[in-house]
Amino acid sequence: MTLDKHQQAKLYRYYTEPKMVTELTRKTLALVLAGGEGSRLKDLTLWRAKPAVPFGGKYRIVDFALSNCVNSGIRRIGVLTQYKSHSLIRHLQRAWGFMRAEIGEFVEILPAQQRTSKKEWYQGTADALFQNLDIVQRHDPDYVLVLGGDHIYTMDYSKMLLHHVKHGADFTVGCIEVPVEEAKGFGVMSVDENQRITQFVEKPAHPEEIPGKPGMALASMGIYIFSRDFLYRVLYEDAAKVHSSRDFGKDIIPSNIHRAKAIAYPFRKDNGEPGYWRDVGTVHSYWQANMELCSVEPELNLYDRDWPVWTYQAQYPPAKFIFDDEGCRGEAIDSLISAGCILSGARVKRSMIFFASTVEKYSHIKDSVILPKVSIGSHCRITKAIIDKGTVIPDGMVIGEDLELDRKRFHVTPEGIVLVTAEMMGQKLRSGDKDMLWRMAS
Repeated sequence: MTLDKHQQAKLYRYYTEPKMVTELTRKTLALVLAGGEGSRLKDLTLWRAKPAVPFGGKYRIVDFALSNCVNSGIRRIGVLTQYKSHSLIRHLQRAWGFMRAEIGEFVEILPAQQRTSKKEWYQGTADALFQNLDIVQRHDPDYVLVLGGDHIYTMDYSKMLLHHVKHGADFTVGCIEVPVEEAKGFGVMSVDENQRITQFVEKPAHPEEIPGKPGMALASMGIYIFSRDFLYRVLYEDAAKVHSSRDFGKDIIPSNIHRAKAIAYPFRKDNGEPGYWRDVGTVHSYWQANMELCSVEPELNLYDRDWPVWTYQAQYPPAKFIFDDEGCRGEAIDSLISAGCILSGARVKRSMIFFASTVEKYSHIKDSVILPKVSIGSHCRITKAIIDKGTVIPDGMVIGEDLELDRKRFHVTPEGIVLVTAEMMGQKLRSGDKDMLWRMAS
């Protein structure tokens, strides 16, 4: 059989690209920026960094970026921490200790250490890398993949890396199409027909629309690939600037798109549509992303065995549903119920119940996210709410029906989502309170 040129090229790529990708990923160091405060998540980040916030019934937000790295063949990873990092560091130690250092794999925790002569904490995303540049240089990568640790998505970074190399780029920015109104919260770029970035504006008041796609803008995902020498040079240059905010989106990227080869990498599915990517930076967006997982066929497939999301979870027994009387039946509809949960004659609908939580008789939970080790009493009604870890909801409590009353005691978003924490309930962690200690321990 004689192959035409197209078939020959396809066959060549089939045999050569996997090998090429493997070589590239081995030469790549991933750095996950996980030191953000996440203030828009309100009390969810009162005691934990944003990447450590639980998500999806059993995971932490940071697990998605780290799983993407491992599944992409990038197994040299540094995690840069700063803000209230104890919960995050403990999770990383428990969940990501399986990497084999003897074959060059690692997840290395890089806490803020005031490593430069100025003795400052990280002043921005670029400064976080600059203060750890000696560590980066010690690993001697050819490419540096910079990631945020606070987004929910599954993405093969090796494809973006191959895109970067084939274009001979100095740096590549991952991007996705979003509605113009949403784009105001991101870096927005314009590109030419060769995917070269021609303009980049951080959080513009009036984002530029994509030509031919009215109402849509091209937003940065906060994912960057840098060629080594270029990265080292621009970090030193930025550190020398007096008025720089030391940020990739505000300083590094905009100031270099015309003096370097800057390439965009559109994140798309195999069918050409934009990939699944969620910024869960607000209480509402966090609630919404969890709710999306309760749909019949969610865009984010947690059951994909070819792309597992890795995490740590203590060993709990299977979820248990008890009682089968009219009005007192343990049941869950269109919901995710994690291990260790007990629904004792309670009804749950379109909700996410994290591990080791209990719901007592005659209680109804609807359109809500219940974080780990929550105890909900009997005769409760909870609607469109987020209940934080370890909170005890007493018998007969109603949440989410009278928003004016809820605003007096809890945080209520403009969209009507009610956030409840143990502190809001007057439940303090007390020395010697064994039950509360168990609930807050993770």
